[in-house]
Amino acid sequence: MQAAPVRATAIPTVTNALRAVESLLLSSGQRTARRNAWTAVLEDRRRAKDRVESESVLEAVAEHRS
Repeated sequence: MQAAPVRATAIPTVTNALRAVESLLLSSGQRTARRNAWTAVLEDRRRAKDRVESESVLEAVAEHRS
């Protein structure tokens, strides 16, 4: 006796749905460029946050020495 086949029904997430629409509307080069641009934005934000934190540490050290 064989077991009944298991049917997997995947519920699409919002992200998957948006990527599907994106793939229909944009060529792969445009998708890659958009993802690269977003990655660059996130990296710029991270560097800006690090810069602000570094400045505050340096100011605290300068005030402590005075």
